[in-house]
Amino acid sequence: MWGIIPAVGRESSARPAASSRGLLPVGSRLDRGVERPRALSEHLVDRMLLAGATRICFVIPSGSSDVLDYYGATRGQASLSYAVQPEPTGLCDAIFRALPLVAPEDLVFVGRPDTIWFPEDGLSALRSRALSFLLFPVDRPEVSDAVVTDGDGRVLEIQGSCRALASRWVWGAFKLTGAALQELCDLWRARSRRDKHIGPLLNEYVARGGVALGVRAGTAYADVRTLDGYREAVRLLGARMSPGAPLAVVDGAPLAVVDGAPLALADGERIEPSGAAAPRHATEGDAP
Repeated sequence: MWGIIPAVGRESSARPAASSRGLLPVGSRLDRGVERPRALSEHLVDRMLLAGATRICFVIPSGSSDVLDYYGATRGQASLSYAVQPEPTGLCDAIFRALPLVAPEDLVFVGRPDTIWFPEDGLSALRSRALSFLLFPVDRPEVSDAVVTDGDGRVLEIQGSCRALASRWVWGAFKLTGAALQELCDLWRARSRRDKHIGPLLNEYVARGGVALGVRAGTAYADVRTLDGYREAVRLLGARMSPGAPLAVVDGAPLAVVDGAPLALADGERIEPSGAAAPRHATEGDAP
């Protein structure tokens, strides 16, 4: 079983200037009994491992070796591979860079490495051999890709950033077979590779009779491409840690948990403990 982690660039306002966004420290981990900062992309890697991935391919930007240096050749039970995206030409291009490694019969997880989401075992809710998206309820779907489904969970449309969205559910990862990944790649090439994001490509796939499912198994989601998203990710992690445990150190500033909520001191700024860490749920008026 494969996991594909597409390239994460360096255009985020939340990352240290000299590192890939996927290595931004968010939360912590134990390394031989010592607590150390945890890279953002590690959360996705560990979720893939939990779902049974035995091979993981990172797609990295040309000229960038920090992800390779950080992860090396193995992680848990998985062997790690790396594919290079020569130019930052979009998510679709990045995902399909890993396709030569994947056999048609393989099962594949694809995730967003710049997000934090729960539950940690959410990938296990995805259908075995159907193209299926793991969905999460959010308050601001306009900053991500909202997924519209029918009453049976079939994806009708993925809507990009726009004001009038028909769903408050966004996708954080998806699962498919290697054969289905090849089919999507063939469609992308037939469309002159113009699709940078999954949404337009998937919409064309559905319009041509393809079937994709949306699985509403997610409970909490944060997109860490902005400082607000980073703060939300810290809150989500803080709500799941014991009081007093450190979260991470960013630019020399400690992030800690106070009374079950995170407290951050950076550049003189104080992020107050907040109840915002509770999972976000769609309202009753949300469209499916």
